[in-house]
Amino acid sequence: MFRHILYYVTSVFLLLHPYVCYSTDYKPDKETEKRIEALLGKMTLEEKIGQMNQLHCENFPYLKTETRKGRVGSVMSITDPNIFNEVQRIAVEDSRLGIPLINARDVIHGFKTIFPIPLGQAASFNPEIAETGARIAATEASAAGIRWTFAPMIDITHDPRWGRIAEGFGEDPLLVSQMGVAAIKGFQGSSLNHPTSIAACAKHFAGYGASEGGRDYNSTYITERQFRNLYLRPFEAAVNAGAATLMTAFNDNDGIPSSANPFLLKDVLRNEWNYRGTVVSDWASVSEMIRHGFCEDEKEAALKATNAGTDIEMVSETYIKHLPQLIKEGKVSMETIDNAVRNILRLKFRLGLFEHPYIADQRKETFYRPDFLEAAQTAAEQSAVLLKNERGTLPIQSNIKTILVTGPLADAPHEQLGTWVFDGDASYSQTPLQALRRISGDSIKVLYAPGLNYSRDTATSQFNKVVELAREADLILAFVGEEAILSGEAHCLANLNLQGAQSRLLHRLSETGKPLVTVVMAGRPLTIGREVNISDALLYAFHPGTMGGPALANLLFGKVVPSGKLPVTFPKETGQIPIYYNHTSTGRPASGSEKNIFTIPVGAEQTSLGNTSFYLDAGKDPLFPFGYGLSYTTFAYSNLQLSSTQYTRNEVIIITFDLTNTGKTDGTEIAQLYFRDLAASVTRPVKELAAFERIHLKAGETRHIRMELPVKQLSFWNYAMDYCVEPGKFDLWIGGNSRKGLKATFNITQ
Repeated sequence: MFRHILYYVTSVFLLLHPYVCYSTDYKPDKETEKRIEALLGKMTLEEKIGQMNQLHCENFPYLKTETRKGRVGSVMSITDPNIFNEVQRIAVEDSRLGIPLINARDVIHGFKTIFPIPLGQAASFNPEIAETGARIAATEASAAGIRWTFAPMIDITHDPRWGRIAEGFGEDPLLVSQMGVAAIKGFQGSSLNHPTSIAACAKHFAGYGASEGGRDYNSTYITERQFRNLYLRPFEAAVNAGAATLMTAFNDNDGIPSSANPFLLKDVLRNEWNYRGTVVSDWASVSEMIRHGFCEDEKEAALKATNAGTDIEMVSETYIKHLPQLIKEGKVSMETIDNAVRNILRLKFRLGLFEHPYIADQRKETFYRPDFLEAAQTAAEQSAVLLKNERGTLPIQSNIKTILVTGPLADAPHEQLGTWVFDGDASYSQTPLQALRRISGDSIKVLYAPGLNYSRDTATSQFNKVVELAREADLILAFVGEEAILSGEAHCLANLNLQGAQSRLLHRLSETGKPLVTVVMAGRPLTIGREVNISDALLYAFHPGTMGGPALANLLFGKVVPSGKLPVTFPKETGQIPIYYNHTSTGRPASGSEKNIFTIPVGAEQTSLGNTSFYLDAGKDPLFPFGYGLSYTTFAYSNLQLSSTQYTRNEVIIITFDLTNTGKTDGTEIAQLYFRDLAASVTRPVKELAAFERIHLKAGETRHIRMELPVKQLSFWNYAMDYCVEPGKFDLWIGGNSRKGLKATFNITQ
């Protein structure tokens, strides 16, 4: 009892001072492994399987009963430390062996202080944003009793119809890997057993972002080479970064559900990558294999998932019901069970739960701290992408005396938080309207009429009032996009146009002749070509989180200069999907000069000669390419030089270039390095991101930039399924997006 009181006092101190060093991180040493084996030797079969059973907190009487019997290893979503401590006391003091529980929750882009959605964070091209956001989320969540989060999501996707695109970091494996690793470091801190650290969970393993048709839970058809060259790359990075846990995916790939896929869970994860962490299923994904048609009943589902390597079953309880009989029948070995339990106990030792099982009482002063809010605002500022800015419409000039603020997202505190926000309080949200009124002070008159009550609103009854106010204004700021609920899990869309009557509102406003600035807050890329055309400026803010309002106000008034770049390709039309920058070439790639549906002569004869791969109605290009983003200044690249034109596999390519801020405003450019393997044993992407760097330059400043590219980074899984660099000719580009840049060539020799 004294031990628990002492820990309570220590926890209060550490949570009020969250960056105090607690101890070094757990390393799998012989002593700890001896403790695991000693505990394993004392456990009954029921207690072992109990560690593999994860329950939700919705039925507390049942949870308490099962915990007392040693039939629960982890619990989900208890956010009151007093309630969790009550259940934990049963586990530690009333169960036979006293093995503590882990309390888990989906803490995706903030717990109380909400950062931009992960897709927005990726637009910053700044891993520090992801690490800081995750560290703050861990500090707040751990104060409420959470020690395990089901994040980051590092699924690569090429389909913005998929609602969960908001939860990930985009389409590029390098960017997704770096942002994901940063988030893992933030969640887990320098030591997992520090009371402000929480175990990260890299998900969804694997290929979930390729769900057919952009529909959640759907099937995928990914080859092994595609897995290895694209979809598995962020997960290998996460494993190498020490991700404490991984989560299986809902999808089946080529007919094999991920929760029972031995190729992924055994061959790759355990045998190739030597992963020693814990694998958890997604919510009921084990029992859902019955609906997949992969298992006849729960017993077979438990059999296949366990033997494939899923250590913990989330909520569906097929393990606890059927594993004893499966072991008796010899269909599941005790070695398989023991290995799973070892992985689970190892996680609990890493978290320090055996020594310190209880959580200090929740304290509101841990939430929404001023430094947390400041960090969230910086993240929102760096995550916004300026897509259009004609005639210097932005930043707002000193001659503007009256502004009309309109649109359903201008003053929508809940919606700006975005998807996957269970614990954030919308009353803490600072909206664009509030921030614009504050920053304008007495010098600028701010008029406000929402025009629409929410993004799906089709009623146009307020439009006349909005237009009348627009005639009084010098500038119109229209905040449109998606409500938070329209993206995220199970919120997929077949049509990516602005919902409701938002486009009609923008058209009415454009007809007034007043400068129109459109600000989009959404969980995904939208097909906004028409809105771009009628806007004088367009700023894409994704869903910016708690401090979205002040961040956007600073950007609009030029107190902060936009620096974000798109982490995903924006299609013109949904019919172009999938569309992504790092595709392979066809034998007849489009040139951009093809005839289209409007230029083909009437009565033209049919021919295939000279034809290319493109759409007659949408062409070959996206609305905006990956890596695109404007600034209030301009940048020029020059003097690209390589250290050589010939390299061997073990060398490092040194790239140098000059970057100049050619405008009159200080700004930050994200320089992007791309390469292409021109001829290989299998076709390679037309471009691949190799490196990126945020570079701040004063107006008129030129800086000589040096980047390094190890030749080994050009490796891929080739025709023989060897991971290597093949000799040959390569192109290299440096520039501000994936479409434009200075070009050089080099060769890799034997």
